[in-house]
Amino acid sequence: MTKLPPLREVIAKHGLSASKALGQNFLFDSQLLDRIARLPGDLKGAEVFEVGPGPGGLTRALLGAGAQVTAVERDRRCIPALEELGEAFPGQLKLIEGDALEVDAPALFSGKPHIASNLPYNVGTALLVGWLSAEWEPWWASLTLMFQKEVAERIVATTDSDHYGRLAVLAQWRSSARIAMPVHRSAFTPPPKVMSAVVHIVPTDEPPGVKFKVLERLTAAAFGQRGAPRR
Repeated sequence: MTKLPPLREVIAKHGLSASKALGQNFLFDSQLLDRIARLPGDLKGAEVFEVGPGPGGLTRALLGAGAQVTAVERDRRCIPALEELGEAFPGQLKLIEGDALEVDAPALFSGKPHIASNLPYNVGTALLVGWLSAEWEPWWASLTLMFQKEVAERIVATTDSDHYGRLAVLAQWRSSARIAMPVHRSAFTPPPKVMSAVVHIVPTDEPPGVKFKVLERLTAAAFGQRGAPRR
């Protein structure tokens, strides 16, 4: 594996700090990041889509696992650090500076990529809903995503749970969702006020006779009183 400087040194070198406005929280624990990168399975030669890589903590774990990573980063302060990471893994990292909500992600890949990301808290739910609401079969192979624990619990909630709502329906009616690991707030810099969890989602067969537009109307009627999903 390519020898890399500690992530803290990279951040110090480039004068980076997590932006609250962009929903950033940096992860430094390389063992934790390697565990996350292993959740999709064998990534050697596989395409991976990452949103909001920041200084590249998870990115280096994905690259180290042999993935071909396409990363979308909105914060231009992080671009030089990510470019250095790309030089350390020649031909494995494609970097796009932009807003993931505006990028035509499916057009970036020749096959079905795994999506793996420590999602920015302020756009994570919107991105997930977009990925789950697309035509089926989906353009992605799996989702390995970091969320606030409360959001993660709503994604995997069962019908008898107080957390059950539109996110659970979207995540489970044609895919399988589970909490793969909890992540303590102390693992992040700066530590957020809430705990986090990594959710792993894989697509399953779409139930016959159920159309997404109909399901969308039904869930809006059934759960609309609870308000929009919190992020």
